[in-house]
Amino acid sequence: MNGNTFGRVFRVTTCGESYSGCFRKTPDIPKELYGGLLCIVDGCPAGIHITAEDIQKELDKRKPGQSKLDSPRLEKDRVFIFSGVMENQMSTGAPIGIVIPNNDIEDVHVGQYHDYKDMARPGHAEYTFMKKYGQFNDWVGAGRASGRETVSRVAGGAVAKLILDRYGIDVIAYTVESHGIKAKRIDYKTAKENYRKNNINCPDLDVAQKMEEDILEVRKTGETCGGVVELLIEGLPAGLGEPVFDKLEATLAHALMSIGAVKGIEFGAGFDVATMLGSECNDEMYWDKETGRVKFYTNHAGGFLGGISNGDEVRVRLAVKPTPTVDVVQRTIDAETREDVKLAPITRRDASLLPRIYPVAEAMARIAIVDALMQFKGYRAMESLDEKYDRM
Repeated sequence: MNGNTFGRVFRVTTCGESYSGCFRKTPDIPKELYGGLLCIVDGCPAGIHITAEDIQKELDKRKPGQSKLDSPRLEKDRVFIFSGVMENQMSTGAPIGIVIPNNDIEDVHVGQYHDYKDMARPGHAEYTFMKKYGQFNDWVGAGRASGRETVSRVAGGAVAKLILDRYGIDVIAYTVESHGIKAKRIDYKTAKENYRKNNINCPDLDVAQKMEEDILEVRKTGETCGGVVELLIEGLPAGLGEPVFDKLEATLAHALMSIGAVKGIEFGAGFDVATMLGSECNDEMYWDKETGRVKFYTNHAGGFLGGISNGDEVRVRLAVKPTPTVDVVQRTIDAETREDVKLAPITRRDASLLPRIYPVAEAMARIAIVDALMQFKGYRAMESLDEKYDRM
């Protein structure tokens, strides 16, 4: 299995499965080492203060079992740093190793998956995993295709956050739509003030209550629902990204679309640009007298021009699909008997992925930005530009 590393200079590698360790339970192995998720952050600068508590804060945002909207799976998601951080909790420049053990991998849950391991659940990756890995595919809890895989991403993103904090770059994500119920337009100030004030993390507090009530009603039917997560990046300097294949938009799209439940992405005005005239779509510029720098009257471009950050707010929207595991009978196939069958799997699931996917989006965006920032700083260190361009 390839493709488990993201980044060029700041690189995050993950491994581990949804039920990793469920077949290795033995008195000879401590429970924390049965199995779980691992993250290696390669390229972290030396001298960054990193604690397990810093990483834990981010993981606690996506931890299951925190509300009625979540999966009842009770994972502690406790973080252990085992390399790359030494005296006074400072990074040494060596690869940072992070482990998050699985703890809620009981035999009863494994048995539930075993009962239909040869049946491909609609909406899941079982069919494609069968095609790619045959009889060796991981059938317990969807393996690497499970949302649990994102634990490692959040851990890597937590390290990236500590780097971005030094540069005043802030990444924040939140819910703006759930099952057709839409929030008003959210600005950065409102997003910060109302961040995580409800279980679905919607800054429009009145609408958030309606969203949660709707999800609970959907859950009663055995169904699940999707929605839209919006992500803002504040403080991003102009100049990051490359103008052809490695546009920063493309890198961010790669990072965010690699999240399993994300099925669509928009930057700035997004698909609305299709309805605009050129003069309406273009973001006109002016000299800001207070700062002496270039500013924009509008931000239809979403913070980019030519694939390079323009110093404006980056605004991204992600379409999140419903949780594919539903308690509704659906048609599928049995790979062993080669027959058409009907399936209503009995497993733990989230009624909506919205309450727990936003920290994953934040993490992937942060990783992509740190990687782009390090490339930018290295490139600019080799240039001799007229100072007037730095002052624009």
